[in-house]
Amino acid sequence: MIDKKINKIIDEIKTLEDELVDEIKKREKEFFYKIENGKVQFEHHVIQEGKSKIISSIRYLSSFPVLAIFTIPFIWSMIVPIAIIDLLITIYQWVCFPIYKIPKIKRSDYVVIGRYRLFYLDKVEKINCWYCEYFNGVIAYVREISARTEQFWCPIKHSKALRD
Repeated sequence: MIDKKINKIIDEIKTLEDELVDEIKKREKEFFYKIENGKVQFEHHVIQEGKSKIISSIRYLSSFPVLAIFTIPFIWSMIVPIAIIDLLITIYQWVCFPIYKIPKIKRSDYVVIGRYRLFYLDKVEKINCWYCEYFNGVIAYVREISARTEQFWCPIKHSKALRD
């Protein structure tokens, strides 16, 4: 009974995913882009218009309160610990997951870096995009590795669903 219900829900999800893909394809023309080899390709006139609206990095930074500018070194100093965490959690997975017979997690499914290449960003925005993509991707990667480790080791299941 439960298996049938679960399978029905899975089938509904797959149907919805197919509908979503179809709807996205319909809108490609409306928004002047197409997807080739997994990458969004905008039409030339959209790129030209976007590039014409780029503001300078100085103007971008000057739009923030002065105190916010002073926090930049603190934000960027976090790149060192997150890179160390990235390295250590990857080594942990390589060593432990085969022993636990847990399937390895594909890092590139979580650490996806590409938005910094958007044509309408100035240099500072590109750097910030790269930072956020990397940082948030590593956090998602760590969460998935820790969740799979917990499934293996933890005999106590949470009585209340945890917030994501």
